[in-house]
Amino acid sequence: MNTTRLQRDELRSLFAPSAGPSERIGLEIESGIVDPETGLAAPYTGRNGVKAILETLIAEWGGEAQHDAGELIGVKLSDGVLIGLEHGGQVEYSSAPAADLVTVVDDARAALERLSEIVKRFGWALLPGAYLPFDKIDSIPWVPMSRGRVMRDFFARIGDAGRDAPKILSMSLCTQVHLDFFSHEDFTRKLRMQAAASPVVAALFVNSPLQNGRLTGLLSHRSHDWLWTDPQRCGVMGPALRGDVGADHIIDWALRLPMIYYLGPDGRYQPAPDRPFATILEQGFEDGSMPTFAHWVSHMTQTWTHVRARRTLELRAADGPPYQHIPAVPALWVGLSYHPPSRDAAWELLRQYSVEEQRTAMLRLPVEGLHTMLGGDRMDELARELVRLARAGLRARVEAGLERPKALDYLDPLDEVLHTGETFAEQCARRWETDLGRDPRRYVAAFRV
Repeated sequence: MNTTRLQRDELRSLFAPSAGPSERIGLEIESGIVDPETGLAAPYTGRNGVKAILETLIAEWGGEAQHDAGELIGVKLSDGVLIGLEHGGQVEYSSAPAADLVTVVDDARAALERLSEIVKRFGWALLPGAYLPFDKIDSIPWVPMSRGRVMRDFFARIGDAGRDAPKILSMSLCTQVHLDFFSHEDFTRKLRMQAAASPVVAALFVNSPLQNGRLTGLLSHRSHDWLWTDPQRCGVMGPALRGDVGADHIIDWALRLPMIYYLGPDGRYQPAPDRPFATILEQGFEDGSMPTFAHWVSHMTQTWTHVRARRTLELRAADGPPYQHIPAVPALWVGLSYHPPSRDAAWELLRQYSVEEQRTAMLRLPVEGLHTMLGGDRMDELARELVRLARAGLRARVEAGLERPKALDYLDPLDEVLHTGETFAEQCARRWETDLGRDPRRYVAAFRV
């Protein structure tokens, strides 16, 4: 039994700068495994279930099986790629880190297309995006992960603040980006800009207008549901908007949050004590053991802010775009983050907006998209400037030999959105009412891998 108390320096070590020779890019893409006729999510069990798909993937691709309490929930491949499951059977591709955009995008496309071929053999379709558009929360086929039940119980216990967490767990999809930082100063400059830009990025990428097969007036059901998934640990993270934000500000913020779950000695996740992590650091768990560094790492994964800071900066604000436009997400963030003049100009553009102004904007954004006001300014105008800065950043990286020219093309769909004023969500809604004929089969055919 561990009886040693974690020290502050150990907590800080989770935010250690990268020691690599260059800034790398990681990409995560979540997709539904759905019926091509109805669009409904595949079950976990059964001859053609998601578990059988993972078993086939391991048999054909190799790799190390990942389990939760004996249940197969993913596979780690020899090249560092992780294919894992979310709670509603969504499958997440997590790339190995790459030095440039074209490599990480090409690798992701190759892996997803191979995965799609396996999924198709089982009678399903691989459907990226931002939300499972045809399922209902009372019929979603939950994956039997031990932490899933603990999480659902936790969110039920906090009442209205956690009312939409089951939808996030089981129906939300996302395209996320991981970026490096090289020093404590670099951490500050990147994190504060990324946090300030995240609501604008969320407005630019809205892409989940359908729920239960209906248009409800929302452009982003995903952004809406995050508002009701324990706001103290999701969405806008106040300390990240400080001009001098550092690891200690993030640590202090996280220490005030209660832990949701931890891994018990039997290999199953169990509810954590209902008290802040700082108190658990002082008093330990119910059995008298003290939290380890692994518990601290786990606690930090139980936060879902727009930017999740750990050994990388994980950018989570954007809805997953249509499959062909997925490269726009990493291209925007790399152009803004990995070119210091663009990064600093973006911070100067956005530093004036307060935490409350950001939170107010996020309340309106699911309905208003790019027409949302941030403070006294429209999101579309701010987004136009961010895309311009990102393109300048990518162009500088191309000229320096850090990117291939093809990377600049990845931003073109965002230029089109801003030129037409029609977001991915509005494009989808228009198509749903016209050429897709409100037909799930046509929807899946249009947007699958």
